[in-house]
Amino acid sequence: MKEKISNERKEYLFKKKRKKLFIFVTQILILVFFILLWETLANKEVIDSFITSQPSRIFNTLINLSSNGLLKHIVVTSYETVIGFLIGTILGIVIAVLLWWNDFFSKITEPYLVVLNSLPKVALGPIIIVWVGAGTKAIIVMAVAISLIVTILENLNGFLHTDKELIKMAKTFNCSKTKILFKIVIPSNISTFINSLKVNIGLSLVGVISGEFLVSKAGLGYLIVYGGQVFKLDLVMTSVLILGILAVVMYGSILLLEKFILKVRRV
Repeated sequence: MKEKISNERKEYLFKKKRKKLFIFVTQILILVFFILLWETLANKEVIDSFITSQPSRIFNTLINLSSNGLLKHIVVTSYETVIGFLIGTILGIVIAVLLWWNDFFSKITEPYLVVLNSLPKVALGPIIIVWVGAGTKAIIVMAVAISLIVTILENLNGFLHTDKELIKMAKTFNCSKTKILFKIVIPSNISTFINSLKVNIGLSLVGVISGEFLVSKAGLGYLIVYGGQVFKLDLVMTSVLILGILAVVMYGSILLLEKFILKVRRV
């Protein structure tokens, strides 16, 4: 039998949905207002459209790019980001598990991880190019380099802050460390895993674009650099816009994955 919902509950859900809709509509209106203001100021020559571009010029550039290999550049950047994201996430979680497993090794590596996390990874770009060669490999390595340490630190922090009383109780029942890991630590850190995915997807995209700035023959980063070099700022702004949309799509996929995982856990 279906559970009956009280009138108070229905009213609460209705208000909640209405609030979400209001927020969404407000966000859209702000975006529309910004675009119209930008276009108007450019047409009135209050701002220099050569430097700042304008929505109509960006739209025309987007149409021209659509018939001149735009999809190829989007696919290249997406592919490099997804591969870097997967490698950085999986490798980061595995290393975090190993550090949690060996407390002595974890304490030894802690200062090195902090230093590596603070180090500007873009500075390693020329070294990475020499090590792995120019091309896609170097870009993916750059993405991994930027996201890996953050993934390790975030997941390790979650592992170390797992309910200690629960772990002590498991140890009193002679549970092995493997059982504690898979029965307590990992299930207790699902939210940590998801949060690291949310952070990691953005960092991977930043790493890919940084790599494409240094060495690439295709991709959105390549378009941005090329547009800047030949003073086609419409191309730069269009590429940045597409990059923003791509970032939203990737982050949205992580949110969908989060909803799926939480739904499965409730079943």
